[in-house]
Amino acid sequence: MGINVLAVLAAALSAFMLGGLWYSPILFGRAWQAETGMTDERVANGNKALVFGGSFVMALIASFVFAMFLGPAPALGLAVGAGFAAGLGWVATSYGITYLFEHRSLKLFLINGGYHTVQFTLIGLILGLWH
Repeated sequence: MGINVLAVLAAALSAFMLGGLWYSPILFGRAWQAETGMTDERVANGNKALVFGGSFVMALIASFVFAMFLGPAPALGLAVGAGFAAGLGWVATSYGITYLFEHRSLKLFLINGGYHTVQFTLIGLILGLWH
């Protein structure tokens, strides 16, 4: 059995929706804006089709590649654990290296690294549940 395309789509959609919540004023949006110098005006005037469309495509690619990494019918614990490890151990640490050289704040690292840790854990959960 190959990759479950519906599970990949659901995982990508979950990552996209998580990002919308994570970077909203409800959670970390204001802190993220302050740390990056992003203004409400700049956000409002951005190319929404490019930002949202591109973000979904990238979430789809990440979900598909992670599904390939896990293989067909991964055990739930393995999928969730691998998602957490990928988010924290690969993505967040990669941000950390870049942020050290760019002299970015710990707060921004925790916001962005935290998002990707939760994102890949959620992707792993969905792929592990739906195989």
